[in-house]
Amino acid sequence: MKLGKLVKPLSFAAATFAAASAFAGQFNVLLFTKTDGWHHDSINAGVTAVQELSKLHDFDLFWTEDAGRVFNDEWLEKYDAVIFLLTTGDVLNEEQQAAFTKYINNGGGFVGIHSASDTEYDWDWYTSMVGHMFHIHPAVQTGVMKVEEPNFPGMDRFAPKFIFTEEWYEFDAPRTDDLKYLLSVDEKTYKPEANWGIKQGDGMGDFHPVSWYKEYDGGRAFYTALGHLPATYGDADFMHHVYGGIYWAATGNGFEAGE
Repeated sequence: MKLGKLVKPLSFAAATFAAASAFAGQFNVLLFTKTDGWHHDSINAGVTAVQELSKLHDFDLFWTEDAGRVFNDEWLEKYDAVIFLLTTGDVLNEEQQAAFTKYINNGGGFVGIHSASDTEYDWDWYTSMVGHMFHIHPAVQTGVMKVEEPNFPGMDRFAPKFIFTEEWYEFDAPRTDDLKYLLSVDEKTYKPEANWGIKQGDGMGDFHPVSWYKEYDGGRAFYTALGHLPATYGDADFMHHVYGGIYWAATGNGFEAGE
């Protein structure tokens, strides 16, 4: 009888590496939720939902509020995308800002969710990356949304027009001229007026953007204003939209809608 070729057993270290490689996700994402201002009740729901996304779509995820731990060259180089989930205020010091800038310069991806546009107002580089900054919002209401661009990952489950309940952010003027808009809301379908005493708003007019993306300073940036309510993170279509942004920010891969 002809004997098969003997295979030497792997060393413990090699076997451990092989096992780790076999179970590694398709890409690696940092989830950051530090606040230095308003703290959304939906943070816990958002974190849980993104963790479930990482299981559903097989990517590795690390969640922290500790900027000092992760916003440095050694840690950031591990990640294909960084999510600012419901962050507010000044969350990074100058050294951490420099590390994050270098990360994007080297091809990293940024995903901003809801109050990521209520973060780091005094950091011009960041505000340009986000694209618009939050100004004010009215009470939570149901409005009619419109898909502006179906040819982007995560847009395939939205109807061309659909209703959605949200804290509709009113934004300032674009901080850059190359934003590619994905979603908008029709202000005629809800009451956009808001008065906070020291700050007022009456909407953005005929075009009120809600989500967009852009290539930015060597990397990629995606933003969605949706995600105020905790229950929104249980909406499968919304979370598919979030995953589309993560997927594009991490990989640069696009999507073409069918006929």
